[in-house]
Amino acid sequence: MTGLFDTPDSPIDMLALEGQALRRGYARIAGIDEAGRGPLAGPVVAAAVILPTGMILPEVNDSKQLTEEKREELFDVIHREALAVGVGIGDHALIDRINILQATLTAMSDAVRGLCITPDFLLIDGISSVPMNIPQRTVKKGDSLSLSIAAASIIAKVTRDRMMVEYDAQFPGYGFASHKGYGAASHLAAIAELGPCPIHRRSFSGVKQHCPAVPGGASDASSGLFSF
Repeated sequence: MTGLFDTPDSPIDMLALEGQALRRGYARIAGIDEAGRGPLAGPVVAAAVILPTGMILPEVNDSKQLTEEKREELFDVIHREALAVGVGIGDHALIDRINILQATLTAMSDAVRGLCITPDFLLIDGISSVPMNIPQRTVKKGDSLSLSIAAASIIAKVTRDRMMVEYDAQFPGYGFASHKGYGAASHLAAIAELGPCPIHRRSFSGVKQHCPAVPGGASDASSGLFSF
């Protein structure tokens, strides 16, 4: 249902999009966002958050605009104040099998299904609709326009960052705790020196060049490495 509503007049009104949905008769509005589409390793993580109607969380904004310390603080606030929080994870193996966009949409769908309250409307960051039979709107840069989406962005980012810190201990030498799997120069150098580890995305440039040939062209990536 992209385009169902007008763009809010003031982008600083973080409840404008939720208000438009409320006036259309929707009461359980879930904001959805993801973290980890661009990295060379690890999962893509999506979150869905339903906040109480009219709730104001002044410090909640696009997770990329916040410090790690502030994200961690707000992660706990959101879990405490939200009516429902759901998380979906598309691991490296799924990304290699169906591509990053489809893995992201799958993770978003799983996040919605993980909510303890069934939403009647979805506000989704980005331009791609979620394949679910729920009215929805996609919003470019939605994490800076919608409080619900911004809250979801924080949940997704903190969840993924914590996973990458654990992976750093499991697969030392790559620096996952610092760059979280993104294509930093130090990460690229580690891949070139050590070769890809089991959580690297073998379909991504920067990794696939260093993958050993496997008979039949099959990936040697393993899955199920992280229990969440």
